[in-house]
This record gives sequence, C-alpha cells and structure tokens, in this order.
Amino acid sequence: MSEARPAMNSATVIGAGLAGCEAAWALASRGIAVTLREMKPHQYSPAHHYPGFAELVCSNSLKATRLISAAGLLKEEMRRMGSLILECADEAAVSAGGALAVDREKFSDAVTRRILAHPGITVVHGEVTEIPEGPVIIASGPLTSPALSDAIGVLCGEKYLSFYDASAPIVAYDSLDHQKTFFATRYDRGEADYINCPFNQEEYERFYEALVTAETVELAPFEREYFKVYEGCMPIEVMAKRGKDTLRFGPMRPVGLKDPRTGHRPWANIQLRRDNSDGSYYNIVGFQTNLRFPEQKRVFSMIPGLENAEFVRYGVMHRNTFLDSPRLLDATFRLRREKRISFAGQITGVEGYIESAASGIVAGQALAARLSGREPAALPAETMTGALCAYISNPSVEDFQPMGSNMGILPPLEERERSKEKRYEKMAGHALEALEAWKEKEKGALTV
Repeated sequence: MSEARPAMNSATVIGAGLAGCEAAWALASRGIAVTLREMKPHQYSPAHHYPGFAELVCSNSLKATRLISAAGLLKEEMRRMGSLILECADEAAVSAGGALAVDREKFSDAVTRRILAHPGITVVHGEVTEIPEGPVIIASGPLTSPALSDAIGVLCGEKYLSFYDASAPIVAYDSLDHQKTFFATRYDRGEADYINCPFNQEEYERFYEALVTAETVELAPFEREYFKVYEGCMPIEVMAKRGKDTLRFGPMRPVGLKDPRTGHRPWANIQLRRDNSDGSYYNIVGFQTNLRFPEQKRVFSMIPGLENAEFVRYGVMHRNTFLDSPRLLDATFRLRREKRISFAGQITGVEGYIESAASGIVAGQALAARLSGREPAALPAETMTGALCAYISNPSVEDFQPMGSNMGILPPLEERERSKEKRYEKMAGHALEALEAWKEKEKGALTV
C-alpha cells in the first residue's frame, strides 16, 4: 500500500496503454492531479517491446473511419469527448483506404510526448504489485503482471476468465514479388492502399492443406487447460479447420476485388496493410497465428507474391485475462463493491484498441466528476460508447465474453428501414444526437 492516502483532488491510474492514457488525460484535463503508474521500461509483458506509452501490438489499424460503421461511429463519439488517442493517431496516420491506421512508433511517441508534457500528470515507472489507496483506475491491460493480477483477484473475489489471442506476421515491402500482387481496396472505396495477393483455385487448395497440417506452438499444461479462443481474434489455422471454404468467406474473401491480370475476381485473396508511415512494412490482414516460426515461413511463403518475403515479425499468441465485468462493474467501469476503484481497457472485456481507449475516457471523466462532487450520468445506450458500457455492466449477461463495437448492440430503430446503409446512417445520427444531449447535461463535469 502507499505510504499516504492521496488527496481527494488526485487519483492514480495504473497502466499507460491506450485506456490508461485516455483516463489520465481525462482526469488531468479536468484539474485532477494524476499519478500514472507504468511498469515499462523496467518490466515488459510477453507481448510488449517498445518503451513508449500506448503501444500497439496485434495490429496498427484503429479500424474503419466511415461514420455508418461501428468503429467509425465510436471514433466520432470519442473525438467529441476529447480523445487524446485519436489526436495522436491523426498525427501518426498512414494511408489505409477507409481505415485509420498508424505508424506504431510515431503513434506511441506522440502519446508519450503529450502525457509527459501535461503538468497535471506525474509518471512513475515500475511494477505495481498492490492496489494503491485513494481513487484508482486500473488499466493494466489483458496482460496484467502476475502480482497485480493476484491483487485484483483478491479485491474482486470473482473468477477470472482467460483466453488467448494472436498477432499477425509483418513482411518487408521490398521483399515482395509485385508482379503477382496488385494495389486495391474492396469496391474501390478510398485509395488503393492494400496490397492484394490473389489465389486461383489450385493455389488456394495447396495453401489450405499446408495451413491446416502445419505445426503449432505446443501449449503448456496450464495453457491447454484454460485455452479459449476469442472469435474476434482467432488464429488463422484454427479458423481454417472449420471448413475448406471458411477462409474464402472470411479473411481471404475475394469480394469487391478484380485481379488486373485476369480481369476476374480471384478464387481467394489475402490483403496486406501498411504497418508504418514509409510503407516499408506490411502486415498480413486477419492472419493472427500460433504456428511455429519455421512453419509460418514455409506456409505463408506460399502466398502469391510472398515466395521470397522477409518476415520482419512472426505472429505470436498472448495470454489475456479479463474480469467478469457484469458481476463487478457499473456502466462507468467503477467497481461496485469498492467504489473508489475503477477499471478501464481490455481487462474489462471491451475488445479492441479503440474500444479500450473509449473505456478509459469514460472511466476518467466519471471519476473526475465524482471527485468534483457530482455523480455522472451513464452514457446513453443509443451511443456506441454507451452500448459498450451497458454490455459490460449488464448482470443478466451470463456467459460473459469480450465485445467490440458493432451496430448490433445499439437499440433498434423505431421505424423499419430495409436498407442496411440507411439504417446504420440513422442509427449513427441518433447516437450523435444522444451524445450531444448527454454532453450538455454533463457540461460541468466534461469541461476541458
């Protein structure tokens, strides 16, 4: 425990990932003195390597920008709530068609620079092994260190759920055979920023057989006992074993594309997305994997254009933990049984980078409101952010699993709308109207 109880106009945030940085920023921008605890660079999780804050691990994409998409709507809501992460993402953006993708290191550097420069934030490096006294937001991530995990387990008195997700390999642009690939986005939406690797039927079938018979990393006994794959980040070899055509309707779907060499749609297609600003690195979209490194080299070199690819980073699997939040947290991510403590980020069961960051904004703004003497109102369920908050705090959810932003969690429209695009457009409009009304009501707590 800390030596002295912090003053009530101060708070501690544990973890300088996306959620922790957003929480610290929201608090400090509202006059709350913040101590931000971060174990890097003294100690790293199995998945983290870069010393900066808000390190992106699995992907450099913050998903779609279109307002009628779930991710685009969530980002617009976050911008209207003063998101630090999105400001820095815009600064470090790389071209990615209709998605917001960033140069990972430039993005992390931008977030780190902004946090360190804020006079209301004091950064303390080193592992946190016990939960500090006073107001606290725990944003330690899905790879929380064992000592802090134990402390959280004692605090919550609830069973942890665990699962594993995987990151995709990254290849060097100059090592690709561009005679076999082409630049395009599906249906020509946005700029042609994706490298496409088209397969004919024979190439696909050879690749498929190699993938489903490839050797994976052997799990330790405790890992085999608790292994559980989250649908939204499933290893490609696990997905492939569900059926021969599963990949052709998933990450290898060829819809919306035409191979300029044949003039026809490919039998299957793999896309590569730029991973840094100068375009020297590309990641294989949707190809999170747990294959052994030599097997990744062998199998993924069968992708047209990647026969001689240099793999800058192979895919790896990570252990992840998250709370049984519906039994523990309210709609502002506050722990019901210990109201001075809140959580934020993927440890709460929100799934995805922007979702994690959004939870940090909510937790930080709610705590700032309470420290100023008023109880914050929950975000409207019509908003994407509010719908995520409602999902993680709904006690009626029995088999709780992580949830990312999707239009299906928003309340249905009162009027029937057959066109999906028009339906989503109306839902986005309702969400932003509801957000503005909520902001007006909460103006005293939200002023930056």
